[in-house]
Amino acid sequence: MARRTIGDIEKIWANVEGVKKLSDRAVGFGPFGIGLDGLLTWVPVVGTVYSVGASAWLLTQAVRAKASPATIARMAGYLGLDSATTAVGEVIPFAPDVVDFFFPGHLMAAKALQKDIETTHWVEANEREARASGDHERHLAEMKRKPGLRRVIYLHD
Repeated sequence: MARRTIGDIEKIWANVEGVKKLSDRAVGFGPFGIGLDGLLTWVPVVGTVYSVGASAWLLTQAVRAKASPATIARMAGYLGLDSATTAVGEVIPFAPDVVDFFFPGHLMAAKALQKDIETTHWVEANEREARASGDHERHLAEMKRKPGLRRVIYLHD
């Protein structure tokens, strides 16, 4: 597997931003928005395929970005609820579609992943080598100096 770089993490963040807007904020009305997920929920099968596909893609990006297990669990909860309401709409028409139309599950999951990325100190190195050279302590100190950072992730592990 190719080594990840900080540029790869920035690209993941930007791609997640695009899915966030496309799924739940393509058209905004103040604090509310409508996107493909809400609109396609009214189209049988297509809405479910889109919702589940976008959910799987967001979770894949979380794994690629080495998101914390808590973030992945939170994302899975948001996306599971979003996909479940879409899927139930296939069996019981209308009622779940209304819930899915207004529930921004992809938006919430994307924001959780973006926050995880923003609160991580990324290092393009191997943790074992950083500990051996003493650089690990420097990275911990740098993380503590910057407000809002919660963890150090080595991209070459």
